[in-house]
Amino acid sequence: MPSSLPYEQRIDTCFDDKIGKDGLSRAAYEKALGEAEAGVTWLKEAYEKKTLALLAVPERKDDLAAVRDIGAKLLDNTTDLFIFGIGGSSLGAQAIAQLTGWGTQAHIQKGPRVFIVDNLDAQTMQAALSATDLKTTRFLVVSKSGGTVEPAIQMLSAMSAIEKAGGGKYMKHHFAVLTEPSKNGKPNPMRAFAEKHGFATIEHDPGVGGRYAVLTSVGLLPADILGLDIEAFRAGALDVLKPVIDGKPAKDIAPAIGAALSIALQREKGADISVLMAYADRLDRFIAWHCQLWAESLGKDGKGTTPVKAIGPVDQHSQLQLYLAGPKDKMFTVFRQQTAGEGPEVNPVFADDAAFAGLAGKHIGDLVDAEARATIDTLAKNGRPVRTFTIPKLNERTLGALFMHFMLETIIAGKVLGVDPFDQPAVEEGKILAKQYLAEMK
Repeated sequence: MPSSLPYEQRIDTCFDDKIGKDGLSRAAYEKALGEAEAGVTWLKEAYEKKTLALLAVPERKDDLAAVRDIGAKLLDNTTDLFIFGIGGSSLGAQAIAQLTGWGTQAHIQKGPRVFIVDNLDAQTMQAALSATDLKTTRFLVVSKSGGTVEPAIQMLSAMSAIEKAGGGKYMKHHFAVLTEPSKNGKPNPMRAFAEKHGFATIEHDPGVGGRYAVLTSVGLLPADILGLDIEAFRAGALDVLKPVIDGKPAKDIAPAIGAALSIALQREKGADISVLMAYADRLDRFIAWHCQLWAESLGKDGKGTTPVKAIGPVDQHSQLQLYLAGPKDKMFTVFRQQTAGEGPEVNPVFADDAAFAGLAGKHIGDLVDAEARATIDTLAKNGRPVRTFTIPKLNERTLGALFMHFMLETIIAGKVLGVDPFDQPAVEEGKILAKQYLAEMK
């Protein structure tokens, strides 16, 4: 794998010459890798012809001033900040926020409390709006199309709460809206509403679909609010994209390798399920982001594989039994950080009992590292194909690289499978029916 990447991807424990008959044959992998060349070529041409806006994002700087300006406005005299969005308008922001520890088990918020509220739930929204001082609470509403009902009702509910609390005349100071620019002089519903009420607005890149938008203002505005290095995310993304731009073959491009591996394992070994397991709390929402990206992009025409999220070490105790002794229908991807020597240390004085003697002088990170390596090796020894991502340091550059890796991996896989990785036609029927049922309520 190219040494310029801030992570290492290993796939050797996926092959039959390493893990036995249940592993992938080299011939099947090479065939899929050959097919991936067309996807790599398509990406290179799209970059050169500027036909896929996503590929221009890592080198952009012209949009960062607006990000920082809106970020400063949202933080002015603020105690609490809500980000409303759903799916691609939220999961990337959550994945980024976890770099600060947001959403993890023992996180203590520094500065304004940040709530990224994506899943719509009546009790959750009621509790959240009741637990803040609305005078010093701000709201960022994210909706690419401007017509998504979930963030719309969140915004309208928050406005109603502010009005009820007597702050209606200051409404415009509480909200900012991130949505597409006007088309042919006509704003979408969310933009028109924002303009009507004097809310600050920032543009959603119209050429980048929601689930691919994490490196645009959709992800970078929350990152800036949380004090992260927004340019570093894009630098990491460019690390991954550069071999494509430079015309490297698929065998030298990390996302092409991943796409070929997934497709070959499904074809030859029936690996219809893709389990991603991260030994890091701070990658929990990243894997959730990936699940949407992969499922919504590739689940078409009877094709695609089902992504499953797991977190270690806890899911060793809830899922690993199935993975080791259940159906052999899965590909595994394990993310491990180099955590040895990190975290709280056990004073040997308190580990004098024979049952705990092995923990004397050890750090929490030592055990996590040992368990991650043990899971990888145990999966391989039981004939389960397992790909490994080793992360020396989880920071903005690394996460930006991982975002771009899996976006490119998804696009290349789509090209090999012959599906459009940018649309989602099957979900529209449910949206139409939900609006119909809502209109029928009295």
